[in-house]
Amino acid sequence: MPEGNPLKYLAAPLAGLLGGWLASLIHLPLPWITGSLLAVILVRCSGWLVNELPGGRRAGQWLVASAIGLHFTAPVFEQMLGHLWLILLGALLTCLLSLPGIMLLRRHGVDRPTAFFASMPGGASEMVSFGLRHGANPARVAAAHSLRVLLVVLTIPAIFTWSLPPTEAPAVVASDWNWLLVLMPLGLLAALLWRRLGQPNPWMLGPLLCCASASVLFDLEVALPPAASAIGQWLIGSALGCHFDRSFFRSAPAFLLRVLLFSLCAMLIAAGAAWLLGQATQLEAAGLMLGMMPGGITELCLTAEALQLSVALVTALQVARLFLVMFLAEPLFRLWQRRQPLCQES
Repeated sequence: MPEGNPLKYLAAPLAGLLGGWLASLIHLPLPWITGSLLAVILVRCSGWLVNELPGGRRAGQWLVASAIGLHFTAPVFEQMLGHLWLILLGALLTCLLSLPGIMLLRRHGVDRPTAFFASMPGGASEMVSFGLRHGANPARVAAAHSLRVLLVVLTIPAIFTWSLPPTEAPAVVASDWNWLLVLMPLGLLAALLWRRLGQPNPWMLGPLLCCASASVLFDLEVALPPAASAIGQWLIGSALGCHFDRSFFRSAPAFLLRVLLFSLCAMLIAAGAAWLLGQATQLEAAGLMLGMMPGGITELCLTAEALQLSVALVTALQVARLFLVMFLAEPLFRLWQRRQPLCQES
């Protein structure tokens, strides 16, 4: 396809649009993200390597993050502060789930940096950057995180949607355009500032923190129109699908199989730990489970929203885990590396 042909960039979102529409017809959970993701993967695996729409995933994250941030009302924020210890504990337990993955990969000959950063439940781009600084194989680190996100997107929304009892339709919250026309540009500026400061996941966390802060400070009852969330999901799903093709699934199949294995184990352990925490605290176990799943902050928060679970709780757990990984991953890896000579001597 000629380099300047716009179809090169429009084919993926158009395929995603068709996939999302078909998924909505058969009532798949989160149809606009799962349907678009699967459609683009099928197109790329057929041999047509369509490309991600430039800026599409960022725009989708901006829309979805703004919608999630508006769930943080003043009463919800007070409740989160009251359970701050639980949020930090849940995030820490999720981080510890990386240990079995590191041990499994090391046992089968994967080098230390690659095993460590491929197993961390953090953002893919940040873990690849950290891994590069310490000699990891960036392709394998990126592949591990891409496969984990794919697994979360395709399984968790479906499992929770089909296993939980049906809920009544939520009360419609008005879309106050006087506020939205202020908050949406501010969220965009927050994303740009967050990126300029070198912080993780700027297009998700910048708008989320901006809208959540405004919602709490001014005690807002505002929501984005449902169509905005669907558009965001479609853009994210179409972009995620562009990370996969036949060569991805053929590359290092044994490595990918082990990543799949420890990701599934981590999800099961996280679900069990969340259930125990729910029994001890009387908080909703389903919300804790979503919050403690290893990765996929966008998809897990959208699942909580669709199932009328505590979006704020899920978001707080996921954000806390992300920051713990971002600030602790490199220091912990350096500590592990310093112990290596001692372990070899003994």
